[in-house]
Amino acid sequence: MTMSEEKFLEVSNVFKAYGEGDSRQEVLRGMDFTVTKGEFCVLLGPSGSGKSTLLNIIGGIDSADEGYIAIGGDKLRDMDEKALTQYRRKHLGYVFQLYNLIPNLTVKENIEVGAYLSDKALDIDELLKTLGLYEHRHKLPNQLSGGQQQRTSIGRAIIKNPDILLCDEPTGALDYNTSKEILKLIEDVNQKYGNTVIMVTHNEAIQHMADHTIKLRDGKVRKSIINENKISATELDW
Repeated sequence: MTMSEEKFLEVSNVFKAYGEGDSRQEVLRGMDFTVTKGEFCVLLGPSGSGKSTLLNIIGGIDSADEGYIAIGGDKLRDMDEKALTQYRRKHLGYVFQLYNLIPNLTVKENIEVGAYLSDKALDIDELLKTLGLYEHRHKLPNQLSGGQQQRTSIGRAIIKNPDILLCDEPTGALDYNTSKEILKLIEDVNQKYGNTVIMVTHNEAIQHMADHTIKLRDGKVRKSIINENKISATELDW
């Protein structure tokens, strides 16, 4: 593995605060870690630990006050708005707790929206089969279960074959069994397509299926753990 692959995602001394004066709140207080290309990485911590803020900065939605984020050696702080837009379109896929599907488009059409943003899109029918949605491809979102809607949102994120799949509490609105199905799907996508997965969660059980766990508290990295004995999502229990 090359040095650029070992340090594919680099988070270096990142600080972020909101507000001024007495209302100023420091959210990130010197974040430092790296993620290897193709790794399944979990950002684990309680509410208020800075997980979602960090994910937004990695995603180019927000910016750091100090320090930098680099993807493949390219620092986000050096990009103008046009370059950042291209970075988000070409290199990132987003999966959120809320599905954000377009209600008057079918499953297949919702996923195809993501394909238009890429020049290296995956085959739509093959992906629908991987997602377990092929027989539902002509249904509208209101005809789907919560798990099927989340599968569709994952499909929309992954169809453009992004370098990084950012997942912000993707199972937060789902029941236990459906959550495990979605985690297994993300695991399968990571293994089949080789996308680097960064998943924010407060669920400690999920760390056991990850290659790498970054434990956060009060805006700092408390532990960085490489998992030598990870288990499949199907074996998780909480």
